[in-house]
Amino acid sequence: MIRLNNLSAGYFGKSTIHKITMEFMPGKITVLLGPNGSGKSTLLKAALGLLPPMNGEVLYDDVDIRQLKRRQIARKAAFLTQSRNTPSIQALRMVLHGRFPYLTYPRHYGRQDYAIARNAMEATGSLQHEDTNVSQLSGGQRQGVYLAMALAQDTQTVFMDEPTTYLDIGRQFQMMQNARSLAREGKAVVLVLHDISLALRESDCIAVLQEGRLLCCGTPDSVYQSGILEQVFGVGVHRMNTPHGTQYYCIPKEM
Repeated sequence: MIRLNNLSAGYFGKSTIHKITMEFMPGKITVLLGPNGSGKSTLLKAALGLLPPMNGEVLYDDVDIRQLKRRQIARKAAFLTQSRNTPSIQALRMVLHGRFPYLTYPRHYGRQDYAIARNAMEATGSLQHEDTNVSQLSGGQRQGVYLAMALAQDTQTVFMDEPTTYLDIGRQFQMMQNARSLAREGKAVVLVLHDISLALRESDCIAVLQEGRLLCCGTPDSVYQSGILEQVFGVGVHRMNTPHGTQYYCIPKEM
């Protein structure tokens, strides 16, 4: 389990997240919500050790992340980044990069590595593209390959920074189904999302950030009831019961 204790971190000596205390629970989907610039991506990078703590600590199974090597961290947490280059590489070879933490140099993939990579591609619906160059895939297809690479890393925690951005509605549903499948396997899944309705419907826990501070962290129902989302985003957040469960929607406050 990954736990943040009174964590502050940022860039060029300036803290952009302040005294964050929270944990990412196995078997649960945690969604980070907040306006642009609220510190969501910075929090992910600090939790992954990509930014050193300025104050506080990041604990991996009660061990301070500063005591862990990069390979050890990569065996515990995978990261699907928000923006990335589009390499000219076969999709399967790209997914195999997720096996790097388990290989010594020079890297030689074994039968198990290929099996894990192909299983990850099947889970994300990208196995049919295993021989295709990543640069020739659509944005949604590439996202499936990148997610497969994160799954092939075989970690107990998976961080995803805005994984549904630029995806059509069908692929958004597929992405969230993948996240739910990972949680059912006992993994901690941490997502940065901008879609309030999606977050309320699909998460187990919501953390709301503003100006680098954690304002609220709790179940979707408790966060909805608190009114903090309307305060932070300046919109009306409502819900209704349907034959398919509780659905949430947002409208301008003046309506």
